[in-house]
Amino acid sequence: MDNIDNSQRTAAKVAGIAGILAFVLVVFGNYVLLEPLVVPRNAVDTARNILAHQTQFRFALACFITYDISGIVLLTALYVIFAPVNRGLAMAGALFRLAFVMLWLVAPLNSLGALRLLSDAGYLQVFEAERLQALARAQIAASFDDYYVGLPFFGLAATVCAWLWLKSNYIPRGLSIFGVIASAWCVLCAFVYLISPNFNKIVNDYIFDSPMALFELIVSFWLLFKGLRPAASNQVQTGVV
Repeated sequence: MDNIDNSQRTAAKVAGIAGILAFVLVVFGNYVLLEPLVVPRNAVDTARNILAHQTQFRFALACFITYDISGIVLLTALYVIFAPVNRGLAMAGALFRLAFVMLWLVAPLNSLGALRLLSDAGYLQVFEAERLQALARAQIAASFDDYYVGLPFFGLAATVCAWLWLKSNYIPRGLSIFGVIASAWCVLCAFVYLISPNFNKIVNDYIFDSPMALFELIVSFWLLFKGLRPAASNQVQTGVV
């Protein structure tokens, strides 16, 4: 695409802000707020931590919900950017990302369910405390299942977008190629992991999506501070060199 209109330029800035905000929210909510409260393989201590720090726990849920909102803003902005390049692929990328956002939304619902199980509601008194704590821990663990079921959709969305970045030449070609490889790798790992849960003993699960996350973060900063570059200008610069 030789011409970039104002709506695409505005969408690029919005996408940059939404992408960076989403990254900050999910990292802060998961690793700073939620992870310190969850004790691996210990439902009792996890329950005690959550009850002792309910505000922190609920703040983590608010971060995840805001992350979802940022994801919807991001997919809308990316659609505006890519529609002139290939409307069909732009729509596919948006729908894949929307599927991930909807699956991620289940995580706060699971966490609220865990809080309910740990509450002092009268109708729960028929269950032993240890059983309720175990059920609450299972609810929180289910959030990870939601993520890994949604991860193939996230990876497919990122793969489609990286391909459109490559075809449009709106960002550096090398970055686009890295994005295609990193995102396709994430899709592959996600499917293999769902089929064989022990796959993460061969390939660490952080390596599934970290390259793709790095790509999306770099692109977000690029869009915010550099914007979209016209393909014609890039061709001229290449010819001069």
